[in-house]
Amino acid sequence: MAEIVWSNVAKLDLQDIYDYISEDSEIYALRLVDKIIERVEILKQMPKAGKKVAEFDNENLRELIEVNYRIIYQITNENIEIARIYHGARLLQ
Repeated sequence: MAEIVWSNVAKLDLQDIYDYISEDSEIYALRLVDKIIERVEILKQMPKAGKKVAEFDNENLRELIEVNYRIIYQITNENIEIARIYHGARLLQ
C-alpha cells in the first residue's frame, strides 16, 4: 500500500480553498476540503486511479478531479505526493 505525502504547497492550496469558500459558508468549505481529502485516500489502493495530466508528458504525474478542483499528484517508487490542488478554471503551471 502506497503512502500519501502532501507537499507544503498542496497543504497551502487546501487552506486557501477553505479560506476562500468559508467567506460565504464555513460548512460548505469544510465539506469540500473533506471531500478532497477523501478523494485522495483512494490512491492508497489504486495509485493510477487518476488520469495523466494532459499538460505534461509524464506517466507518473496524474490528477484526480473533485468538484471543480484538480488534485495533481506524482507517483514515486515509495509514495504518492500530492503536489497541488488547482481550481479547474485556472491554468496549470
